[in-house]
Amino acid sequence: MQINGAVAFVTGGNRGLGEKFVRALLDGGAAKVYAAARNPASVTVPGAVPIALDITDPASVRAAAEQADDVTLLINNAGAISQVDLLSGDLDAVRNEFETHVFGTLDVTRAFAPVLARGGDSAVLNVLSVLSWVTVPSVPVYSAAKSAEWSLTNALRLALRGQGTQVTGLHVGYMDTDMAADVDAPKEDPAKVARLALDGIEAGLHEVLADDLSRQVKAGLAADPSALYAELAAG
Repeated sequence: MQINGAVAFVTGGNRGLGEKFVRALLDGGAAKVYAAARNPASVTVPGAVPIALDITDPASVRAAAEQADDVTLLINNAGAISQVDLLSGDLDAVRNEFETHVFGTLDVTRAFAPVLARGGDSAVLNVLSVLSWVTVPSVPVYSAAKSAEWSLTNALRLALRGQGTQVTGLHVGYMDTDMAADVDAPKEDPAKVARLALDGIEAGLHEVLADDLSRQVKAGLAADPSALYAELAAG
């Protein structure tokens, strides 16, 4: 699909990568861009249409889909991250990450699927991560939830194919956003990542691998797990 003339809906559109998506869409000629956030007053991009949304609240999701009934491009960007321990951490915190990345993404997509079907040429972009394919010990729950969201993305691609809605998954490593503020490692420019993702949508790609790290990790999936996890190689 073409970004020029599209009507886009970006979850988590008030900051980080989501805000960069909103700006890139407007710069690319989108006819309208809904920037969704729990607090719509936090949306500051000129020209964006602020809209209230908590993707873990079904009533909020339904209300947003009813209000934004002209959407042709859905970008599932909203996320949550914690460093809770997988075995001993608060199970409610674990559930929250899965509620956000998996069930929240599914709920939003289900709510907007009929809207996208009416739009004809339509698309969904799910913001995933290199951690869809490899687990970092400091954020094991986020890694597991993103892995589940990757599988969900593949399932949605098949489910929405019949109505002509394209589904693209975006994989990227660390970006220079608040979420990775404490990470001491090379980081990608989120504005560049947003542009690459939109280019991928226009090209009809199933997946966009936005950095070398994502490409390297995906290429290594066919190997034994010890190739990706030094702890396993150590024996």
